[in-house]
Amino acid sequence: MSSDINIVCLDLEGVLVPEIWIAFSEVTGIPELRRTTRDEPDYDKLMKYRLKILKERGLGLKEIQEVIGTIKPLRGAKKFLDELRSVTQAVILSDTFTQFAAPLMEKLGRPTLLCNTLEVGKEGMITGYKLRCENTKLTTVRGLQAMGFQTIAVGDSYNDLGMIRAGKAGFLFRSTARIIEDNPDLPAFTEFGDLLEAIKAAL
Repeated sequence: MSSDINIVCLDLEGVLVPEIWIAFSEVTGIPELRRTTRDEPDYDKLMKYRLKILKERGLGLKEIQEVIGTIKPLRGAKKFLDELRSVTQAVILSDTFTQFAAPLMEKLGRPTLLCNTLEVGKEGMITGYKLRCENTKLTTVRGLQAMGFQTIAVGDSYNDLGMIRAGKAGFLFRSTARIIEDNPDLPAFTEFGDLLEAIKAAL
């Protein structure tokens, strides 16, 4: 099958860059903010939990952006992405936010990113968030398929499983032991080279 009708859908955090909230947790010393979609499948519940903690601590968008500015892609991530984009189309589908993503996309060579948006008050406090669409990753994959694309998806968390299972092929990358154990039929990788070879084989 021609590679031009394939599109690879990649999760961002945990796959190409470190988890933003974990990095912020380490800088601020707030262990509760280490929870991610690897731990909590309900994204709305997770975000409300995070925003409650931020409000209690008086932390806003500026503080998070300062931490994001120090984050580098995972070792080998940009090389992997560059080579992947040389053989097929790729898009990053993430539950992160436009206000978080810009410096990370710059470091990854400005790939296409589809993500969500934060609602920010006048004082810079995060008051809420707006999803691009409901069940964003799976909905986007279904939309791409409706346009005639064959999708291949890669992720590490509970909220990636829908898009991973919806396409012609799907892979877990550096996921948790629990998620891998619960999904034994999904190929799981820890090295970019092995993941790239698996994607190429599925094209």
